[in-house]
Amino acid sequence: MTKHRLFWPAAVLAVLLLANVVFTPDFFAIRIKDGHLYGSLIDILHFGAPLILVALGMTLVIATRGIDLSVGSTVAIAGALACLHISGAADPGSPGTVFGAVVIALAVALVLGVVNGLLVAGIGVQPIIATLILMVAGRGVAQLVTDGQIVTVTSEPYKLIGGGYWLTMPFAILLAGAVALLTSLLTRRTALGLLLESVGGNPVASRLVGIRAMGLIALVYVFSALCAAVAGLMISSNVSSADGNNAGLWIELDAILAVVVGGTALTGGRFSLGGTVIGALIIQTLSTTVYTIGIPPETTLVFKAFVVIAVCLIQSPAFRAKAARRRARAGRGTKPRPLAAEKTEVGA
Repeated sequence: MTKHRLFWPAAVLAVLLLANVVFTPDFFAIRIKDGHLYGSLIDILHFGAPLILVALGMTLVIATRGIDLSVGSTVAIAGALACLHISGAADPGSPGTVFGAVVIALAVALVLGVVNGLLVAGIGVQPIIATLILMVAGRGVAQLVTDGQIVTVTSEPYKLIGGGYWLTMPFAILLAGAVALLTSLLTRRTALGLLLESVGGNPVASRLVGIRAMGLIALVYVFSALCAAVAGLMISSNVSSADGNNAGLWIELDAILAVVVGGTALTGGRFSLGGTVIGALIIQTLSTTVYTIGIPPETTLVFKAFVVIAVCLIQSPAFRAKAARRRARAGRGTKPRPLAAEKTEVGA
């Protein structure tokens, strides 16, 4: 069981959740009020939904040996465009207005994903450079769209995306779950996942067997941008406003952490969508834990960094094997002999 790729991420998530019980005895309590589910676990899933979406797109990009640093800017642009469209409409509460805002945000995200895909797959620009361009420029575009101001909206249909409820559950959780399920079906029930792993694991061999890597690489950047756009709609909807400067700020780093914590290697090849979801929940649970136990805000990032390092070490097979060897030596009460002594015996 311990050799399964999801064991250690799931174990870490379980430990973090159980640790909260010490400070909040009713941490696992789930209540129903006005037909809606409430509780700490629901909050973790709710507030972690945007990160899950961004991390899913990042997983497929990393599977092809790429990286997408522009997802945070895409989050800001999508939210800014949607809120600007709704605030300028004659009837902000109309479902048609909200539908138009969603279409505009997703269409622009599609264009941004195509640009990233063309730079990486078509022109051959390094992924970190290609997406860094949009990371910097996109944040400026988001601020231009909002004119440097926070655009507020009052629209019940739009509020549903990130802050509303459906079937007693927050709609954001259901939406993130649907995207995760669809992504899993497309990558594990079709040949798409195998092709992505082939391109990321050995680009030369995949090209020799006839796999068209260019289209696949462009596709994952488009998917990553669309996931980021949906996350941007969730974030802006939840707070009923768009902030071009702070919306989605550094979410790309949390997404990369979630992918790595989930067991996907940055070197490309095999990937784990289930591990990514668990990794995103670990990041969100960690943030909740920080506030629950009252860690000072100035040390929050340091605390999170230590926990992430510990999680990565626990998951590392090489680290666990080395720790096991040291425990075995300590149990025997022996120390490894110096290399010089071994050479002397061989020479004799």
